[in-house]
Amino acid sequence: MPLTFELDPAITPRLRDGLLTLWADVSNAGGAVGFVPPVSAEAIRPELVKHFAAMSEGRTRLLVGYDEAGEAAATAFLTYNTHRLMRHWVWLYTVMVHPRHQGKGYGRDLLAAAAAAAGGFEGIEAIRLTCRGGLGLERFYGSCGYKEVGRVPSAIRVAPGDDRDDITMLLPLGTAGRRPVFSTAEAHDG
Repeated sequence: MPLTFELDPAITPRLRDGLLTLWADVSNAGGAVGFVPPVSAEAIRPELVKHFAAMSEGRTRLLVGYDEAGEAAATAFLTYNTHRLMRHWVWLYTVMVHPRHQGKGYGRDLLAAAAAAAGGFEGIEAIRLTCRGGLGLERFYGSCGYKEVGRVPSAIRVAPGDDRDDITMLLPLGTAGRRPVFSTAEAHDG
């Protein structure tokens, strides 16, 4: 069953706790979302609060994918640029799909929903994200239409002696007012 996506959901205690659990479960399964295992939801809480603060200031928007039980199963945060020369693209942060849903195509669905959402933001022409090297993430994002546009060798230290590249990926959405490169419906068909 496909996920149901919601942009800018109300932040209820249930959603907040679901996001913390999702982030901890993804991190502890080896997901590259800013932490290394083992990590607790309480250790992640300050980072989630930072996202919520940016949302309250109108700088960040939350996209949540809910599974058939109504639980937060996937997320991405879309953050506007504040630099006056870079307001035509957004950052995509904290892209996660719960480990129990891996292999179902939900990652592609999440990226398609993020592209559709960003394509509806006035003046936004592209999405940028960074990913951690050494996990094959750049191949996954590449298969979803993103192109590698930069790489900083050994910029991420996940442990002593374990440095990874910081890879920047870009998805052009076209000029302002044009449709995204792909839509959620197209992602389900492929």
